[in-house]
Amino acid sequence: MINRWMFLGLGLSSLVSMPASASPQVGEIQQKLQQLKSQYEQRIGALEAQLQQLQSNEQQTVQQLQKVNKELQQAKQGASDAASSGFNPQISVILDGRLASFGNDPEAYELPGFALGGEAGIGEEGFALGHTEIAFSANIDNRFFGQATVAIHEHEGETEVELEEAFIETIGLGNGLTVKFGRFFSGVGYLNEQHEHAWDFADAPLIYQGLFGNRLWDDGIQVSYVADTETFLQLGAEALSGRQFPAGGSHEAIGAWSLFANVGGDIGADHSWQLGLSHWRSNDIEGRTSGGHSHGGGADEIPSFDGDSEINAIDVVYKWVPAGDAQGRNLKLQFEYFERKEDGTVTLLNSSPLETTSYDGDQSGWYAQAVYQFKPQWKLGLRYDRLDADNSGSDEDVLEEAGLTDEGHTPERYSAMVEWNASEFSRIRFQYNRDRSYEDSDDQWFLQYTHSLGSHGAHQF
Repeated sequence: MINRWMFLGLGLSSLVSMPASASPQVGEIQQKLQQLKSQYEQRIGALEAQLQQLQSNEQQTVQQLQKVNKELQQAKQGASDAASSGFNPQISVILDGRLASFGNDPEAYELPGFALGGEAGIGEEGFALGHTEIAFSANIDNRFFGQATVAIHEHEGETEVELEEAFIETIGLGNGLTVKFGRFFSGVGYLNEQHEHAWDFADAPLIYQGLFGNRLWDDGIQVSYVADTETFLQLGAEALSGRQFPAGGSHEAIGAWSLFANVGGDIGADHSWQLGLSHWRSNDIEGRTSGGHSHGGGADEIPSFDGDSEINAIDVVYKWVPAGDAQGRNLKLQFEYFERKEDGTVTLLNSSPLETTSYDGDQSGWYAQAVYQFKPQWKLGLRYDRLDADNSGSDEDVLEEAGLTDEGHTPERYSAMVEWNASEFSRIRFQYNRDRSYEDSDDQWFLQYTHSLGSHGAHQF
C-alpha cells in the first residue's frame, strides 16, 4: 500500500515539473497511471472479500462443530434414558366409552354378501364401554423396543379383556430396515395399523367390518424397509400365523402372508400426501367360522369356510396444514378400496343333514372421508361407505343361510361427526350414521368420550 502511493506521488511530481512541450505525453502517462490505480484497487477489494469469506467460513465451521457436539450429547443422554426406561416402562391408559341409540335391533345387524367375523357389528345400545386400552412400552436396550397393549371392551353384552398387541421391534438396525415380531396390527391398508382411539369416527368403515371383523391383527413377523430418498418410500412383508379372522381355522406354521408399499411426500410447506398398496393371502384355510343370517335355518347353524382367500387394497391420504401448523386449521382427505377373492366350500355346521356348497367369492368395498379442523379445538367430518358382493356357489340356499348373497341390496352408509378436543389428551365426539347396510335403513347416534392418561406415543401419518 505505502509503496504504491509513493510511486504514484513521485510520478505526479515529475509530471508537474515537466515542460509544457511534453503535454501530449503527460496525458498518456496520466491515463496509464489511472488504469494502474484502478487495477490495484480491484485486486485489493478482491483480497479483502476473500478474507471476509474465510472468516465467515471459519465461524460457520465453529457453529457446525458446536451443533454436532450438542447432538452427540443429546444422543448420549437418549441412550442413557433408553437403558434406564427398560426397567421403568411407559404406561398409558385410553379411557373410551359411549352412549349409542339405534332404530333397529343391533342383534339383527348384517352386511349382505359378507359373513361377519371377529368383532364386526355396531355394538351395544345405551351406555357402554368402548375400546379402553392399557399399554406398556419401553426401549428394552439400545437394540430393541417392546410394547404390550391390553384391550377392554363390550362384546355381545359381556366385558372382554384381550391381549391386543405384544411385540418386539428393532432399533437402529441400519440401512432403513426394521423388524417387528410378536402380535401386532398388520400393515395392510391405511387405517388398520392405527389404534381405535386414533380413528376419526366412532366406528370402523363397513369394508373393515366385512373383511376383517373391524381390523386385521395376527401373530408373526414383519420386515419393513424405508429408502434413503427425498420421497418417502416404505416396503414391507409379513409372515403370519393365520389363526385370526379372515384366515382363521388351523394352519401349519405360516398360515397367511402379506406385502405392502407406501410412497409419499410434501408439496410445498402446506401439503402432504401418501399412496399405499397392499396384498394379503391365506391358502388352505380350514374351518373359518363366521356369523350367518338364520333365514329359516336353525339358530345353531354356523357357516364354516374351507379354501383360499386373498385381499388387494389401495389407499390414498392427503393433508393440508397451512404453514405446517397442525394446531390451527387443517384438512385430511382419506380413501381406501379393498377387493377379496375366495375359492373353496362353505358348510353349515350343526345342520342335519350336513349342508355344504361350493363357493366362489367376489367382494369389494370402499370408503371416502374428509375431516376439517376449522378451529384449534373443533373438527367436522363426513364419510361415505359402499360395499358390493358377487358371490356364487352350487347351492344358493346354503349361501343365503351363510349370509353370502347380496339379497338384491347394495350396502352403503352416510356418516357425519363433530368433535371437541379440550387438549390432545381428551375428546368428546358426536356422530350420526344413516346406515343402509341392509334392507331396513337405520338411524344411528353416538356420543363418545376418549381420554388419554399417561405417556402416549405419536400417531402415524
